[in-house]
Amino acid sequence: MSQMRTVSNIKPGTYKIDPIHSRIGFVARHAMVTKVRGSFNEFSGSGYFDAGDPSKSHLELSIEASSIDTRNADRDTHLRSNDFFAMDQFPRISFVSTAIEELSDVNYRVTGDLTIKGITRPVTIEFEYSGRSVDPQANERIGFEGTTRVNRKEWGVNWNMALEAGGVLVSDQVTLEFDVSAVWDHE
Repeated sequence: MSQMRTVSNIKPGTYKIDPIHSRIGFVARHAMVTKVRGSFNEFSGSGYFDAGDPSKSHLELSIEASSIDTRNADRDTHLRSNDFFAMDQFPRISFVSTAIEELSDVNYRVTGDLTIKGITRPVTIEFEYSGRSVDPQANERIGFEGTTRVNRKEWGVNWNMALEAGGVLVSDQVTLEFDVSAVWDHE
């Protein structure tokens, strides 16, 4: 295993998510035949990471619901409406970790509270540590990638349409995707 993929060389401390070099996205099945991918373009977050004792680690994330982007303006407008995210009433989606545990040298399980449309439910996300580096601006960076599947109806995101041939337009199951680059906050 290369030195860059060894968590033991990560400084314990607070890391801020770099939204320019990170992606928070989702995948949902559409019309029973394909997958639609989207992302949220505006978010912020930070957390404390201690590789020596992951139980001391924690994470907070805030996502602007209006920043949803599926590469289709009409669909994005519908997703922002009361049929889906009701972003005028609930402008933010948030996640706050409640526990972090090490599964292996590079894999972690992060459990926390996900709040969408004012409804908070626990979720568990499996993350893989993707590396550490010092960028050209001398920032120490760490990266993690993770996914989890949720049922959108548990957060009141219920809208759907029956298809003539059977099935529904939008799957209940949605995969959430996290590709995070975080910068050590040495202040």
